[in-house]
Amino acid sequence: MNTTVREDSAYRYTRGMTTSPQSILTNVFGYHTFRGDQEAVINAALGGQDSLVLQPTGGGKSICYQIPALLMDGVTLVVSPLIALMQDQVAALRQLGIGAAFLNSTLTGEEQSSVYQRLASGDIKLLYVAPERLIQSHTIQRLKSLKVSLIAIDEAHCVSQWGHDFRVDYLSLGQLAEHFPGVPRMALTATATSDVRDEIIQQLQLSRPERFVAGFDRPNIRYQVQAKVDAKRQLLAFLNDYRGDAGIIYCMSRKKTESTAEWLTKEGLTALPYHAGLDSMTRAENQRQFISKDGVIIVATIAFGMGIDKPDVRFIAHLDLPKSIESYYQETGRAGRDGEPSVAWMVYGLQDVVRLSQMVDTSQADEARKRNDRSKLDALLGWCEVTNCRRRSLLAYFGDELIEDCGNCDVCLNPPEVFDGTEAAKKILSAVYRTGQRFGAVYVIDVLMGKDSDRVRQNGHDQLGVYGIGAELEQQQWRSILRQLVVLGLLTVDSAGYGALQLSDRSRPLLRGEVDLPLRRDLLVTRKARKAKRKGADIADEDRELFEALRECRKKLADENEVPPYVIFHDSTLMQMAADKPTSDVALLAISGVGQTKLERYGPSFLEVLRPND
Repeated sequence: MNTTVREDSAYRYTRGMTTSPQSILTNVFGYHTFRGDQEAVINAALGGQDSLVLQPTGGGKSICYQIPALLMDGVTLVVSPLIALMQDQVAALRQLGIGAAFLNSTLTGEEQSSVYQRLASGDIKLLYVAPERLIQSHTIQRLKSLKVSLIAIDEAHCVSQWGHDFRVDYLSLGQLAEHFPGVPRMALTATATSDVRDEIIQQLQLSRPERFVAGFDRPNIRYQVQAKVDAKRQLLAFLNDYRGDAGIIYCMSRKKTESTAEWLTKEGLTALPYHAGLDSMTRAENQRQFISKDGVIIVATIAFGMGIDKPDVRFIAHLDLPKSIESYYQETGRAGRDGEPSVAWMVYGLQDVVRLSQMVDTSQADEARKRNDRSKLDALLGWCEVTNCRRRSLLAYFGDELIEDCGNCDVCLNPPEVFDGTEAAKKILSAVYRTGQRFGAVYVIDVLMGKDSDRVRQNGHDQLGVYGIGAELEQQQWRSILRQLVVLGLLTVDSAGYGALQLSDRSRPLLRGEVDLPLRRDLLVTRKARKAKRKGADIADEDRELFEALRECRKKLADENEVPPYVIFHDSTLMQMAADKPTSDVALLAISGVGQTKLERYGPSFLEVLRPND
């Protein structure tokens, strides 16, 4: 971090004058209007009221506590479990001239002492603290000697023991009400069902909190789910439309993370692995490149949260299924924080279902937890197989309603063909039963298709009545049908039996001919993904050269200040500059994202680019 950056210029717009949330929003942050419930949340905090704030990723949650921090006496504590996100937020605040710091395991003893000295002298308005650090008695005692004006608990869903990202350190945060009586607390999250929201309030001991629940919809994100046929080929076809863009690819294992990054590099892409097994220096360097350079792809394990507030991530790709819709929503939410068109792309297959089911069944959790995990997995699998608007189904899971189909998901853009799968399903169920419910999908399909193999002959299954009754379909078609039967609960996977397929009670009405079974027909040839676009999102041809010059100017300033380029200005701000072509301080201030501090610090450099040559 460049220590020459002054952190007091924002106070010239708040000290000694009548201030308001609106004036701080405009003069310090450079925005002209609040979004959603932001102003109401801010007023609740200023009024001393506890609150629960649920806003989608990119919805501007940080503004909700950063503006009260500047308007209230004392320091605001921000609890965050993600070190990278702390560093990002503090860097951004310092660029605005706001006194900010963090306390976490990355600091030396000397650096920690410096933070406490600055706190005592009143130089810090926002202090980011890791939960495990905050709950330590010596930290509590030192902070109690200060005037704490507000406590913001970010990623508040981590307190839920039934949620997707439970962290035990969050359970102790309810004690903050006792340690800091009368100090308003704000719990913030982007991902929480109604039950989890209730649990957050209970566990954090919020006092009669106001609830601010924004819609979950991220309309700029296009959701695409494909059956896994040849995952590498499918991924490469998808990435061909996104060369030069930043993105994140999620894999289930560390080994797959590293092999995928290596393979993509050989294919001419800039791809770096990121998981907990890497040494800290390698992980930090890979993260730095992702943040500071254009077109870098990070390949990460789905269990490892990155906590990176990078606004221009254009795609999130899943090569393996996450464990729940909550996990999927949070991971895909890292795309398109700047509001520009982005894509959440995923492939999944029967093996993903088997693997995740085995992980649940063989875990050390109690049976109640296993039931909860199975329920979440079933909900995700059902969502993968929907035949109506994918976004409507996703939002409905969180209790949100979309009145009309979105027109920006794979189902809306390419409606799947539905066919009567009753007879095909009966053939599979019969084959599973006749072979003794002891074999996995590959073997059952071999029997159905009449494959002449040593294993089939040794088991005598070439003599069964079901042998060869499915020769009319290709192997991939049978795998699609079989996968859907597992998702629908007509077949179960025996985790103790190495993935053996077994009939469930739900299969009986179908075998008896009492019900029909409509299934979706997967496309055997993967269609080329269309790059998501939004009206007005592209730069006009005549402004392209100017836009690139502004990006070069931003990159130079970012390097000089040792911060990521988006901390200087977002792409959307540069786009507006290129379109409006401001040539004065007043005109530059009218650009969204340009406040007084950044005008003084960076205005001359950008105006030099924007002003036509004499």
